[in-house]
Amino acid sequence: MNRFRMITALALIYMVFAILLNSVGTVILQSIYTFGIDKPQASLLELFKDLPIAITSFLVASFLPLLGYRRAMMIALGIVGCACVLMPLYPSFRTTELLFTCVGISFALTKVAVYSSIGLLTNSRSEHGRLTNTIEGLFMVGVLVAGWLFSAFVDRDAPANPSWLNVYWVLAVICVLVIALLATARMDESAARADEDQPMRGSLLEMLHLFLRPLVYVFLASAFLYVLIEQSFSTWLPTFNNEILKLPNAMSIQMATILAAASAVGRIVAGQLLRRMRWYTLLNICVVGMGLLVTLTLPLAQGVVAHAHVGWRDAPPAAYLIPLIGLLMAPIYPVINSVALSSLPKPSHAAMTGLIVIFSALGGTLGSRITAIVFSRFDGIHAFYFSLVPMSLILITLFLFKRETDRHQVNVEASIRIVAK
Repeated sequence: MNRFRMITALALIYMVFAILLNSVGTVILQSIYTFGIDKPQASLLELFKDLPIAITSFLVASFLPLLGYRRAMMIALGIVGCACVLMPLYPSFRTTELLFTCVGISFALTKVAVYSSIGLLTNSRSEHGRLTNTIEGLFMVGVLVAGWLFSAFVDRDAPANPSWLNVYWVLAVICVLVIALLATARMDESAARADEDQPMRGSLLEMLHLFLRPLVYVFLASAFLYVLIEQSFSTWLPTFNNEILKLPNAMSIQMATILAAASAVGRIVAGQLLRRMRWYTLLNICVVGMGLLVTLTLPLAQGVVAHAHVGWRDAPPAAYLIPLIGLLMAPIYPVINSVALSSLPKPSHAAMTGLIVIFSALGGTLGSRITAIVFSRFDGIHAFYFSLVPMSLILITLFLFKRETDRHQVNVEASIRIVAK
């Protein structure tokens, strides 16, 4: 097994999907101009992305060990590569909906394969946590790249110009290159095939069995609330910058990349902080900090006056401060994922990751939809204030999750002592 090459492939494929998934905010903003649609209709792109993620994860997650994780990732890249080619050839909002449907299906395959592969490439809980945080941190680097990549193709003088669709030629080429890397990588997947002789038991029944465990459903509630918060900001920040902070389209997209940069830093730093402090303490600090940041910075976004030649030097302070929520938000998701997965045997990782993806997709869709409705009926400031509700709830679910993980650890240690005797 070529461990370094495989980890590199996992990081690159995750960055590719980071660009595609998190371009939805940019595509919503550009679709409003190019295709002449309103915000509630544009928000449906989240549904076209997240619903296929949920359905695909439910149907295929536990069958992926039989297909092969590496092979599944190559298939996923092939699907999105073809969809990217269609965007500039057949420019319309319908094609955009098709693109995000393909992205959703492919990401479901990819995320289950990547998270399950992490379990195969690591040998301890701490090693698992570090690699998960690193790959999730690189995911945020991909999000950062996405903003600058897409903004480079936006016509600054005519925002409705469909020239921005040419970015998909670049993305199609990147997909082909990553497929080539995966084709030359090797990974021992035998440890994930413990139930190969009982494929039905390792599919939907395994997923449902996991869902009945208190540790699992408390974790899933935490993941759902986190993604609801994250998607509210990441999807609608470009539109917030454009309509509330009065920034031009291209600059609105670029300024939104501060959120991705802050998230990347947050995840990488969290990997180091976890060496010195307990995960539960770190996440509570992060959630409380997020609430304080929202409360203190959103008032700065009120009453902003448009300027003809606004630039980075004279942008409103809120444009720099609001995205810093990513620094505090970023560690939550990979940490709770790592804690949950490392508490389970490796053959259960695919089914568990399937549940993670399903509830993450549902949280993302709901978060984006609520934000779109509040944004449309009131304004973006009220839409972002709504995030304080799930932030309060996630403090409760994290407490319950911590209690269940401690209980699980006690049971595991008791079982080991009994076997030893």
